[in-house]
Amino acid sequence: MITVEAHGDLAVLRLDHGKVNALDLQLCEAISRTVSSLVADGLIITGAGQAFSAGVDLRRVVEGGANYVADFLPALSKAFLAIFDCPRPVIAAVGGAAIAGGCVIAAAADYRIMSAGRIGLTELLVGVPFPVAALEIIRHAVGHHAQRLINTGAVLDAQTALSVGLIDEVVSPDDLLDRALTRATALSRIPPAAFALTKRQLHRPARSRIEAARGVDDPKVTALWQSPKALSNIADYLETLRQSRVQHSGGRWIRRAD
Repeated sequence: MITVEAHGDLAVLRLDHGKVNALDLQLCEAISRTVSSLVADGLIITGAGQAFSAGVDLRRVVEGGANYVADFLPALSKAFLAIFDCPRPVIAAVGGAAIAGGCVIAAAADYRIMSAGRIGLTELLVGVPFPVAALEIIRHAVGHHAQRLINTGAVLDAQTALSVGLIDEVVSPDDLLDRALTRATALSRIPPAAFALTKRQLHRPARSRIEAARGVDDPKVTALWQSPKALSNIADYLETLRQSRVQHSGGRWIRRAD
């Protein structure tokens, strides 16, 4: 589910869960557990295969229904915050699609490098709201761009993401991991206590908003995700994606049999 590779005093965490590293309950728990337990001077988070993470495993949500949502959403927020609160430098090495929750994972890092794929926040297009932690992590990362990115569900290429601050650097695919290791090494040379304190100071406005709002807003978020209407919207969205894949095969449009 997550492989950990040691590179000197740094650790590379590679999400390796299905075809697109979709976020389900087990992967979220693994992210929290791994980030919290690792002893390393800096972390690089990346994805195995062609995706960084394509976001929440919506099929698991539909299949599991309200009970699954009740367990999953707190685990999702905990995973985001494990990365956001990590006192050590965290670099996101985005080598493929980083959509919805995958985008939030990248945004939770201290520095984001991208080489391929697209990145964006599609939650509202699916018909579900953001947990408070996800919303505030995005606000911290992109500031006044957050409202537009969230409301439009825009999925950006690397250069466009760079222009709005969602990504800090664009490199070639061959250079992605080396560049992430170089940046992590540079940040890890900062005295750890000074880095950790400064990170807490930078994150304090977002963390304060999270703590102030999550007790009020997150139960509403959960209720909306659990609602029959939301579960139906998610199922419809998945069917639309399935039909799109049926219609477009191997780069050629084909006629779908009704």
